[in-house]
Order: sequence, then C-alpha cells, then structure tokens
Amino acid sequence: MMSRSLRSIPEALIGRGIGQVGILVPDLAEGLRVYGATGTIESWSIYTYGPPTVPHLEYRSEPGRFSVRIALGGTAPQVELMQPLEGPSLYDEWIQERGYGLHHLGFFVPSLEDAVIAMAASGFPVLQRGSGYGLDGDGGFAYFDTLDVASVILEAIEVPSRRRMPEATWPARAASTSRPESA
Repeated sequence: MMSRSLRSIPEALIGRGIGQVGILVPDLAEGLRVYGATGTIESWSIYTYGPPTVPHLEYRSEPGRFSVRIALGGTAPQVELMQPLEGPSLYDEWIQERGYGLHHLGFFVPSLEDAVIAMAASGFPVLQRGSGYGLDGDGGFAYFDTLDVASVILEAIEVPSRRRMPEATWPARAASTSRPESA
C-alpha cells in the first residue's frame, strides 16, 4: 500500500489554493441566519443538488441517489453551507461520525477527470462525486479520502462554463440581479 501523507496530495489539487470551505448544517435557513449574521458575505445563492439536477452521481463507487441543498456565498474562499436531504451519502456518514460543522476544503480545477486521476495515483480514491450540473452538461465535483492525512475531506471542483440560475437567494433579491457563483 502506498504511504499517504499531506505531502503526497498532488499539485493538481493542493497547488491551487483553497477555493471553498464546506460546512454541514442541520437546517439551511438557520445556517444562513447564523453565517449571514457575520456580515462577511453579502449574498448567498441556493441550489439543490440531486438526481434531477446532477445527472451523474456516485457514492462509494456505486450509482448515487443522494441530494443536498446548498448555499454558496463569498469568493475568497467561497463558503458552502450544505443541508443533506436524502442519502446515503458522504454527508450522512460525516454527520453520524463527527456531527455538523466543517466538512471539506474545495479546490477549483480546470479538469475534474485530471484531478481524479492524479489523486487516485497518489493513493486518494474518490468517495463521492457528481457531474453535469451546468447548463451545458459540464461542471463536476469529487470528494477524496483524505481525512487521515488532512483531517478533513478534500474536494476537486470543476466549475461549469454556464451555471443555472439559483432557486433562491439570501437575503431574498430579484433573480435578475444575482451574479454567477463560482461552483
């Protein structure tokens, strides 16, 4: 077995800088009230990821049927609040074992497949992934088995070229004034 250490995480991920901080919350509306009260993030865009919106889902190398409601806010790094809706999923596992709170650090990559290959070659397999959520069928994410070396899950995020409009924004504002989010 390949020896894994923090230094063995390839530059395909780590060399890019942290682009996102993912936080699991039991209730997205309450999470928005709490994190929104900090005043550091002006607005949040809300999406539901699941079979209707993410055509290709995988959980532990099997077809995935999970769904999660997310709120994206800020940019440097972006904050992602996540409320799991249906499982099984990596989110459910995390909550059972560790509770709510910090879940992952995300890295924006030009090619999700290249990041998956580089991470697997370095001994970090995919735990959960999804792709095809962009308007053109692009965009994807993959979470890797990095807990033992990074004390957190690491995620590669390939931003879609065109993102669909958010289901809602917080605080509520007209959809026509919303700016595109990164992931």
